[in-house]
Amino acid sequence: MKSGPAKLALEDGTVYTGTAFGAEGTRSAEVVFNTSMAGYQEILTDPSYAGQMVTMTYPQIGNYGVNAEDVESDRPYVEGLIVRELSSRVSNFRAEQSLEGYLKATGVVGLEGIDTRALTKKLREQGVMNAVLSTEILDDSQLSRMAREAPGLVGRDLVREVSGKTSSRWTKGFESKFAMASRGEPTGLKVVAIDCGIKRNILRNLVEAGFEVTVVAADTPAEQIRKLKPDGLFVSNGPGDPEPVSYTIETLRELIPTGMPIFGICLGMQLLGLALGGKTYKLKFGHRGANHPVLNVGTGRVEITSQNHGFAVDIESLNREEVEITHLNLNDNTLEGIAHRSWPIYAVQYHPEASPGPHDASYLFDCFAGMIRTGRAPSAHQMAKAQQALQQSRTIR
Repeated sequence: MKSGPAKLALEDGTVYTGTAFGAEGTRSAEVVFNTSMAGYQEILTDPSYAGQMVTMTYPQIGNYGVNAEDVESDRPYVEGLIVRELSSRVSNFRAEQSLEGYLKATGVVGLEGIDTRALTKKLREQGVMNAVLSTEILDDSQLSRMAREAPGLVGRDLVREVSGKTSSRWTKGFESKFAMASRGEPTGLKVVAIDCGIKRNILRNLVEAGFEVTVVAADTPAEQIRKLKPDGLFVSNGPGDPEPVSYTIETLRELIPTGMPIFGICLGMQLLGLALGGKTYKLKFGHRGANHPVLNVGTGRVEITSQNHGFAVDIESLNREEVEITHLNLNDNTLEGIAHRSWPIYAVQYHPEASPGPHDASYLFDCFAGMIRTGRAPSAHQMAKAQQALQQSRTIR
C-alpha cells in the first residue's frame, strides 16, 4: 500500500525526503519526538498531541497493527506520523488492521524512510519547531516557507478543539482480559472530570479506583460544577499552551477556596499551577515517551513514568509556603508533582494511567480517594502506603 514520495520541511529550511504512507495531503504542525518502543496507537489517539506531528525514535513501527481496544479517544489527533521504517507485516493476534490502513482510513499523513535519528538530534539540540509534511507539494523552498509561516503552540488555545461539548457519565473500567485486575469495590464517591482532552485510560482508572465519574467540558463554569455536588474534581491532560485556557483556570480559582478536593494530571497540573499563582514555560523539546525517572521527594523512591508534555510549571514561581514540591524529573529537575499544604489539592505532570511496563504510578488514583475522605492532600507516608498496597493486590486477570 506504500505510495510515492513525501517531504518534511522544518522552519529552519531543513528538508527530509521519504516515502508516503497512510493518507495523502499537506499538514502543518509542531514536530516532536517520542522515545517509546511501543504504544503508537495510544500516541496517535491522545488528544494531547493536537497541533503536533510525532517522530517515533524506535526504528520499526507498526509490527503489531491496530485494534479497537487500545485507542485513547474516538479518533487520531496527531497531524502526522514520522517513522524510520513502517513494518510491512502485522504479527499480533489482537490486530484488526495495519497501521498503514488505519492512518489512511482516519486521514493521518505518514512519512517513512528518513533518518529519524538525525531529526531527533536536531530537535534535541535546537528545540522543537514548526514543520510541514506533504505528499502533494514537493518543492523544498515552498514547503520551508510554509513551515516558517505556520502558527506555533505558544498562545494558542487547542483545548477548545479537543474538549467535549456536553457532560456525560463514564462507567467503563478495564474490560480487556489483558488489563490489570480491579483495585477494589466502588467507593460511592462522585467525581467530576474536566475534559481538556481527557484520555480514556484516565477515565478507566478513575472507575477502577471506585469513583462514579461525570465528564464535563473544559469551559464548564464553577457554579455548574458545584450543582453536580461532586465529592472531588479531576482536571485532565490536554494539548498545547496552558495559559490561553483562561476559562478552566478561572473555574479552578473559584473552586479552590471552597475546599473541594482536586487532582490534576499533565495539563491539569499546569492549569492548577496557574490558578495557584504560578507561571508556566515552554520546554526546549519536551518530555514524550516512556521510562522517564521521577523522584517522589517525600518517599525517596524513583518511579518509572510515561510522559507527554511540552510545557512545565516554573518551580520558582510557586509560593512554597503554600505549595509543596512532591515529585521532580531526574533527567532535568523540572517539576513533576505538587500538593497544597492547606487545601486538598495535588497534581502530577506525568501520566500515572499509562505505563512503560511497571505500573509504578497508578497508586495516585487511590490517593485521590484518600484525599477526598480526609480532606487533605496525600502525605509522603500515605503515598508510600498506597503504592505498596496496590503492588501487593495487583494480579493479572
